[in-house]
Amino acid sequence: MAVMNVSPTRMQMTALKKQLTTAIRGHKMLKDKRDELMRQFIELVGMNRRLRESVEKRLAESSAFFISASAAMSKKALDSSLMSQKSKTGVETTYKNVMSVDVPQFEICRESENQGDIYPYGFAFTSFELDNAVESLNELLPDLIRLAEVEKSCEMMAAEIERTRRRVNSLEHVMIPRYEETIKYIAMKLEENDRSSRTRLMKVKDMLLDKAHNYSGKYSPKE
Repeated sequence: MAVMNVSPTRMQMTALKKQLTTAIRGHKMLKDKRDELMRQFIELVGMNRRLRESVEKRLAESSAFFISASAAMSKKALDSSLMSQKSKTGVETTYKNVMSVDVPQFEICRESENQGDIYPYGFAFTSFELDNAVESLNELLPDLIRLAEVEKSCEMMAAEIERTRRRVNSLEHVMIPRYEETIKYIAMKLEENDRSSRTRLMKVKDMLLDKAHNYSGKYSPKE
């Protein structure tokens, strides 16, 4: 791991130690966030699977009702029955923050709460199979909206998990080791400079002693 291009000073080492402490704390927080995101993502995936199975089953039932209605009514009569509408249905979108991810919340908005307004036709010239098909689709609509909400939430949380995972890996395998190696490098440089300084001081002391007393600091036994 390459060290950072910094000056090997005590002030720089102190600053790097503070940055290392912050990086370690951030790494722990991001790991906790990633784990919680994974837990909630797994729950959403399970919910999505159950909803999709239910929606697909009920859609097949609604399709069967429409096929039966097509057999009982002419195509022209069926098309004209479904051409107009008595009330409009929309979807209002809000957002909920989950671990810094703004997941969507969909809510159905209806112009009319009258149950009879779901049928855009009169009952005189239509079959009961068509009534069953329209009613089944109307009952299925909340689950369809909920499925769209869950699938979009899964997509957004998966993207956030990937971003968080990259940040965790960057801190764990790049930034933190680089801080540690740089701090170790500066500590070695400072120790080396201290040893050099002590050596120079000892040499200067010996030179001064030798100059003042003609004494080099070494013991010479008399012969």
